[in-house]
Amino acid sequence: MTRIALLGTGLIGRFYAQSLHGRRSRDRIHAVYSRSHERADAFANEFGIPHASDNWQAVLQNEEIDVVVIGLPNHMHLEVVLAAAAAGKAILCTKPLGVNGQEALQMLEAVEKAGVYHAYLEDLVYTPKTLKALQSVQAGAIGDVLCALAEAHPGPHSDWFWNKELSGGGAIIDLGCHCIEIARNFIGKEIRPVEVMCWADTQYHPVEVEDHAIGMVRYENGAIGQFETSWIFRGGMDLRDEVGGTEGTIWLNHWLRTGMEMFSSSSQTGYIAEKAETDTGWLFPVGNEGAALGYDDMFADVLTQMEEGGHPREDFYDGYVVNAIIDAAYQSVQTRQWSPVELPLWRGHTSEQKTEKHRAYDDQHDLIKREMMPDGATKLILRHKETGELSQRIVAK
Repeated sequence: MTRIALLGTGLIGRFYAQSLHGRRSRDRIHAVYSRSHERADAFANEFGIPHASDNWQAVLQNEEIDVVVIGLPNHMHLEVVLAAAAAGKAILCTKPLGVNGQEALQMLEAVEKAGVYHAYLEDLVYTPKTLKALQSVQAGAIGDVLCALAEAHPGPHSDWFWNKELSGGGAIIDLGCHCIEIARNFIGKEIRPVEVMCWADTQYHPVEVEDHAIGMVRYENGAIGQFETSWIFRGGMDLRDEVGGTEGTIWLNHWLRTGMEMFSSSSQTGYIAEKAETDTGWLFPVGNEGAALGYDDMFADVLTQMEEGGHPREDFYDGYVVNAIIDAAYQSVQTRQWSPVELPLWRGHTSEQKTEKHRAYDDQHDLIKREMMPDGATKLILRHKETGELSQRIVAK
């Protein structure tokens, strides 16, 4: 049995507890930490956890603990990770890994120096639809990935998210970390992110951090990862991804309009789904939120890999790369120019060249486009390989 210390009893801690106790019955949360002892006790009673504490340092010194799961505010990650690594614990940390790339690199170096198992808990790369889509992409179903764009919702659930000193930023670091890592998975994590162009502003809320941002990440092979992150989106949580390749397209919708829709005029409906803004009118309930958001498959992967001496899909190195991209995004917001992604530690491909992606039609021409016309004939747009001349041909029906 894997004995887990869960640090944090907020929304993410609740999702983690439900998945940890629900998917793999051999895993148990042995101790839980909250800043409030009353909150820790209530959480422990609800989930059958034997030990509750308002002292995370004491929890880390418990010799019975095998794994530390960190579901704490961003500004606490560095201190807790360094202490857990020094205590020799396996560490699973929520997103984002750090408030910036420098912190994330420090955490990566600490866990590797200590030789402890580490995983980056980016749940949205583990959703059932994403895992299926990744299998299709890796099998070549849509050819070479050229672009991947992904999350929006009406704002986070705790006050610290809105405080730059505690969170490190606004919608970019809160939601952009998801979008960036989803795109990296589809484009290829071995492909180096080169530069970022990003716009961000505080359009509505009376806070210092951005509540809306749009960014593009250019990769060394020419692919583009795009994100739009917003805390001003109304209507629930918009979790959609699009992946475009040379031979096809994938559209994913993880949360809204996924197969169950319900209309209610009753005032007794109650909780619908995370970030749902109303419980009347047309609603989009989610049957198993932990599964839909990827938590179940995420913990199944990271804990199974730990037991078998393997490597999780996401680890602290991935979290470090994501933080470095986010740093470049914030720099671009300030300069209003493309900003380089600073990666003093890079373990992927180097000097990846942008490859020419086109289809040959015959010995002399490349095919640009084939389209069926209303009369049933097929029109071809061609480019001469030597001269570059463009032409079109009609193929009779």
